[in-house]
Amino acid sequence: MSQSPPVDPEQPHILSLVLHAKKALQEGQQLCTRASSLSASSAQAAVDVLALDAQVRWMSEAVLDQLKMAAQVAKCIEQKRTELGRQVGEWDSIRNQRTDALDAVLESLGTQSVPPDFHTVSADSSPFGSPNNSDDEQDGEHHPEDDTTPFGPPPQPSSSPSDTIRNRSPTVRKQERKSRREDRSRWKTLRDFVNERAIEDLLDTIEKDRLELDDILATTSDYPESLSKTIDAIKEMVPVEVPLPPFGTIFASQEATSGKMAEQLESLAHHYDNMSNALHDFEAGEVFGEEDIQGMNADADALPIIIAELEESVKSIDGYHEQLLVAKAAAQERLDLHRGILTDLDELGDIMTEMLERQQGVENESIEHLSYLHAQLQPLEELHHKYTSYQYAYSKLVLEFARRLRYREAAQRIITTMTGQLDAMTEEERILRQEFQAEHGQYIPEDFCLHVENLPNRWTVTTWNNEQLETLPAIADDVIEEAKQRTTGVDVGIGASQSL
Repeated sequence: MSQSPPVDPEQPHILSLVLHAKKALQEGQQLCTRASSLSASSAQAAVDVLALDAQVRWMSEAVLDQLKMAAQVAKCIEQKRTELGRQVGEWDSIRNQRTDALDAVLESLGTQSVPPDFHTVSADSSPFGSPNNSDDEQDGEHHPEDDTTPFGPPPQPSSSPSDTIRNRSPTVRKQERKSRREDRSRWKTLRDFVNERAIEDLLDTIEKDRLELDDILATTSDYPESLSKTIDAIKEMVPVEVPLPPFGTIFASQEATSGKMAEQLESLAHHYDNMSNALHDFEAGEVFGEEDIQGMNADADALPIIIAELEESVKSIDGYHEQLLVAKAAAQERLDLHRGILTDLDELGDIMTEMLERQQGVENESIEHLSYLHAQLQPLEELHHKYTSYQYAYSKLVLEFARRLRYREAAQRIITTMTGQLDAMTEEERILRQEFQAEHGQYIPEDFCLHVENLPNRWTVTTWNNEQLETLPAIADDVIEEAKQRTTGVDVGIGASQSL
């Protein structure tokens, strides 16, 4: 400062400049203090963000691991259900095979005609028992005079209620039986003697039991899908990984800003010291020149700019601080969300335990029911064997009756031949006796050898103990040929169900 001779009226303005400098210094100190506090708070917020983020990451990994285990449980239940479905499918396949085989046998029985003579007598003498819807039921009771064949067809019922089998002549009934034998469209088939209602009842029972198995399996049918949906829902709740704030950039910027603010605060302090010294000098009588006054005014004018820069710096530090607080709040929110997820996981664990127990119960019940269903299929196999054997036995029966017919015809030929020979011998004997009597009888006394005039015995050949002659059904040649074809190639000892 240089000495100025006169005293300028503006010299007292120095006091206001000092006060202004002091105020600026105080504001600068407050701004720097706030900046320092924000920086310290930012450092703590950064530590909290890192800690919370670590917890969130750890809990996210733990939740995802738990969800993977839950997914394995869902997969396990699905595999168990798949295995049960495979066993049920195998049973269905076996049932289809056996029902198809039984249907094929029944269809085959439906193609094999049975001559009326085989079944139109009473049920006691019929080789098939009482057939379904037998014509015997329509013809009323059986009459011995109708037995021209052992299984002769009964006459057709008359339209008049009073015209019964009792007032029709044997000739009419014989003609009706002959007409029925010749009209093969009216013949029954082997299938007509099958109790199909019982078969249908058996199949209905099996189907009902099969539907019960579906009901058992249906109790856990939605478990895998339900678990998968719950797992996906919880997985969607897991907070996504959020990038951490750029801590290096933030703290580097804060440090640079704090250093600049320190320099600016030091400048304010230096300006205040200068103004305080100038005030002391002014009070001591020193007079400042125009140039000094202008310098002090220029420095005073710069103070608002420095304060504004300090405020901007504080705002910058506060912005970084706010960014860290937002990151901390977001991390805390994700952590709180995880607490809710953990509650859901606990509930999911209880649900899975219940599902596994229920699935195990369903599995045990299904296996037990499957064993019962397999036992239910045994009658189908037995029916298949029964009806294949039945068809085979019928073919054998036809051949047996054909053999018996040949035997009877051969026996009758022998009897006819023998009867003719006996008749010829008797006639020859009669002639010889007549010749003897004519030549010698006149010389023999009448009371001597009374038996000499007896005629020779006549002979007849009959059944043992006068048993009634066996009656056999009439069998057409094509029926016999069909029976031969159905039994051709069947080895002795091989079951009919295996050979047919």
